Amino acid sequence: MTQRMTRQGQVPPFAVIPGEQVHRVLSGQEKRTVELVEAAYRLHGEGATVNPPSYFLRFPDRPSSRIIALPASIGGDSPVDGLKWISSFPGNVAAGIPRASAVLILNDPATGYPLACLESSIVSAARTAASAALAADRLTRERERPRRVGFIGAGLIARYIHTHLAATGWEFDEVGVHDLSAGHADGFRSYLDRSGAAGRITVHERAEDLVRGSDLVVLATVASAPHLTDPGWFDHHPVVLNVSLRDLAPEVLLTAVNVLDDVEHCLKADTSPHLAEQLTGGRDFVDGTLYDVLTGGLRVPAGRTVVFSPFGLGILDLALGRYVLDEVRREGGLQVVEGFFHEVDRYGHAAAAGS
Repeated sequence: MTQRMTRQGQVPPFAVIPGEQVHRVLSGQEKRTVELVEAAYRLHGEGATVNPPSYFLRFPDRPSSRIIALPASIGGDSPVDGLKWISSFPGNVAAGIPRASAVLILNDPATGYPLACLESSIVSAARTAASAALAADRLTRERERPRRVGFIGAGLIARYIHTHLAATGWEFDEVGVHDLSAGHADGFRSYLDRSGAAGRITVHERAEDLVRGSDLVVLATVASAPHLTDPGWFDHHPVVLNVSLRDLAPEVLLTAVNVLDDVEHCLKADTSPHLAEQLTGGRDFVDGTLYDVLTGGLRVPAGRTVVFSPFGLGILDLALGRYVLDEVRREGGLQVVEGFFHEVDRYGHAAAAGS
């Protein structure tokens, strides 16, 4: 892998990292993924990141679909800038292909030149799952560790979250599953059987039964509005990983300890925390952030429902993407696109010399 010298300095090579390489690097590295996500959250809390609002591309003729741009920058020992470009087309599911697809662009912080383009649906799922697993661990340290887990929404994200929980030492006596699609619920149960997951597996027809029977509740749906509306379902005070952000009615949040990954990001776009802010006219229901929990600034009591609402920060994608890039480079498998940046001399001297 060479670098061309120009009047402007060194132009880094540009690489393409396909999904097979991304999967190979991250598969089996769930503990490392959680460590990278925790480090990114700590950098964010320390002000060593830039994570502006996401940008939504919507379509009047396809109102259920969208493409989101997440620009970000992260410092630390492996600094990188970049952009995740992720689409959500729910109609794909009926066609038998995943709802979401994504690419991640990594930029060199010294020159601004793009370093790599990665297939990023795997990165996105892994960082979401690692964030959930990290929160589950940290938010249960003041209580008896949950032995009954329930998944509402039985898609790719649910599978990744279960994988990360299992890989980071979680064991469950009971695993509950609920999905509006019986086929999706059966598919998730089949995955659990293949994974060798311990514990009794129950597919619940009603969300209420799953919630009441779970000490750790994972929400991983594509819901656009709250459908879990009765605070009484949570009277046993579970820990709720509100990954999909819009399942819970604000009345449920107002009875809980609320931990967010980033307050400003979560209180937008009619998420459950945003609806709670609109209902109350303030943010007093927000107890703190995951960074506060990590650093001891917030202790989570055992006798209340706890809801973790992660917006999903672009810095997490960058942290995992940079790790993948470095690992593929270290292994010697980086697929460089030679000559990708053609005009690299400001006044055309290189082009003229070559003519």
